[in-house]
Amino acid sequence: MSGEALSISNQTSGPPTLTLAPLPGTRAIFSVPPRRPGLPARVLMTLPTYNESGNIDGLLSRIISQGEDIGVLVVDDHSPDGTSDRVRAFQKEHVAHVYLLERLDNKGRGPAGIDGYIQALHMGVPLIGEMDADGSHAPEDLPTLLYAITSGMGGAIGSRLVPGGREEGRTLARRLLTRAANLYIRAILALPYRDATSGYRVFRRELLEAISWDQLESRGPSVLQEILLIVHQNGHRLAECPITFRDRVLGQSTLSRRILLDSLRIILTFRKKYGRAKGGGTRP
Repeated sequence: MSGEALSISNQTSGPPTLTLAPLPGTRAIFSVPPRRPGLPARVLMTLPTYNESGNIDGLLSRIISQGEDIGVLVVDDHSPDGTSDRVRAFQKEHVAHVYLLERLDNKGRGPAGIDGYIQALHMGVPLIGEMDADGSHAPEDLPTLLYAITSGMGGAIGSRLVPGGREEGRTLARRLLTRAANLYIRAILALPYRDATSGYRVFRRELLEAISWDQLESRGPSVLQEILLIVHQNGHRLAECPITFRDRVLGQSTLSRRILLDSLRIILTFRKKYGRAKGGGTRP
């Protein structure tokens, strides 16, 4: 099945819409768990994956243990190591909101993240987030992000760089690179966030519904910053919550030097298209 046009459901409560969303340019298979909790999903965390079969079972278990109404949408790029098969087996073995979007083409971190958000919006879940599948983001930090949203914010970012946030298992060179990249992003885009490179975030669905997903510039990891800038320019505020970021334990990162440099270059394109961030955001 493939998507031909962008169409987002306005459903915000009740059972999720369990069909494949229209995904422009992507052929995909959407898998639904045979047994689901009686409580509808209130939160859906999208989880882009590629060759994460060694991580996925434990990570899914940790996420769904945070609450019966917390679900996961695994967005897998047809991993050759059988990640999608592991997810389907997990669906059969557990009563949980665990869904699978297996993308057959249009692969890459940027398109996977975009398709994950479109599918989650189509499903009608009130709170939609994203996290890494390599174990670097702890599901145990998720309640902190959700609490920040209930206190009136439009969303929350899991941050290594605010007081209380920290990193474990990373070399000094990689820690310095993270800080330098964030300083560069703040200088160019004037975003008020210390960790704009963090892939751990949760949004109220209304913030994401206002994004024209088929008009985004980024096709790589920089989609993280593009989304933040659009949300900020629309006047919304996000909280930064301290997390512990742990370096990947299993598997291999797909982030190359070329991808990193391309991501930094496209920041200038974002400034030209959207302008520098205005004010501090005024709406939740």
